[in-house]
Amino acid sequence: MAVPELPELHRLTLDNGLRVVLAPDTTAPVVGVSVHYDVGFRSEPEGRTGFAHLFEHLMFQGSESLEKLAHFRHVQGSGGSFNGSTHPDYTDYFEVLPSAALERALFLEADRMRAPKLTQENLANQIDVVKEEIRLNVLNRPYGGFPWILLPPVLYSTFPNAHNGYGDFTDLEQATLDDCAAFFDTYYAPANAVLTVAGDFEVERARELVEKHFGDVPARPKPHRPSFAEPRPSSELRGNHVDPHAPLPALAVGYRMPDPVNELDGYLAHLVLAGVLTDGDGSRLQQRLVHGEPLVTDISAGAGLFGPFEARDPDTFSVTAIHAPDVSADRVLGALDEELEALAATPPGERELAKVTARWSANLHAEHDRLVSRTLALGSFELLHGDPALAYGAAERIAAVTAEQVAEAAKGLRPDSRAVLVVEPEQGGIQ
Repeated sequence: MAVPELPELHRLTLDNGLRVVLAPDTTAPVVGVSVHYDVGFRSEPEGRTGFAHLFEHLMFQGSESLEKLAHFRHVQGSGGSFNGSTHPDYTDYFEVLPSAALERALFLEADRMRAPKLTQENLANQIDVVKEEIRLNVLNRPYGGFPWILLPPVLYSTFPNAHNGYGDFTDLEQATLDDCAAFFDTYYAPANAVLTVAGDFEVERARELVEKHFGDVPARPKPHRPSFAEPRPSSELRGNHVDPHAPLPALAVGYRMPDPVNELDGYLAHLVLAGVLTDGDGSRLQQRLVHGEPLVTDISAGAGLFGPFEARDPDTFSVTAIHAPDVSADRVLGALDEELEALAATPPGERELAKVTARWSANLHAEHDRLVSRTLALGSFELLHGDPALAYGAAERIAAVTAEQVAEAAKGLRPDSRAVLVVEPEQGGIQ
């Protein structure tokens, strides 16, 4: 069987250290531009929880040559869209525009890489915006922060891995302009970033435009990135959270995964394991716990608290369930352990495995058909793995996962090295 030829990719590094990925595709007259900075929740200092996300907001508040909201107007006025997001190990910014507006997007990203407009007014305003976002998405919502905020402090013991990446109100309110300037100077250096351009453009013209707009961004040293590794749990760890808005009890179980970068095949086996367990009505935990006994109203499993391919080591495999009040957490855990033991002893059959890997491959191909998803994937794989082509090859790597690898992954999800978070509805709350 012939190996499919990968789409065209070009990589270069500017004199100031900025890594650039160019991925031409002339099938539609649009371009995607993204910049990934090698800084996320895990890099923010103690006492400044939520700072990486707060800084993402500040990067939209004007820059060296542009007043506040000008970035929005220039992108939307070109018929484009934009956004940014903060992850455990990186922060990304992106635009998707008609191909004729490529230079405009490059100018906008280079201008704020050079000098965002950090003012006391902008800082105070964005602290309030982030606090309102936390109220909306966490504090005033059933199961808010479940499990991505609530599970890590049970599973992990170090501040980078365990703390609330959304932020504590007290920490956010104490952020200063000096903090912002130091964070920018340290982490938003060109040498700590990846620029990706994907879509309808000529490669040589794109090179010229990238050099024109980013080449004179002042070089600064690339910051040292410490290892965030910590020992795996040597016993079961338990935590409880009372949710004033939850109508039913919930459960999150967290396990450590293989290193996403240096043990990629083992990591991918966990993605397939998650599908075997909970992907679709025919999956094992859906069949047993939702349709069979039944013990839960909803159950899911996944790699990465934000999804796969979003972090370096350590990363988390989680199983989450919502169940009736008369079903104990230990009863759900017992059924989960039995299903994992069965998979570890007897690998999934050929048909079961093929169904899961085909769905994963189809979903990845569909994602990469969307220009914004493809642009972001190329940038994050370059940043985290040093290989943007993995964005194109991940579907085939997952399709190659064997039943024995899935069984081995199940074998590693042990009761004596996991975290269990129990969410309880507040007495007198929503029933």
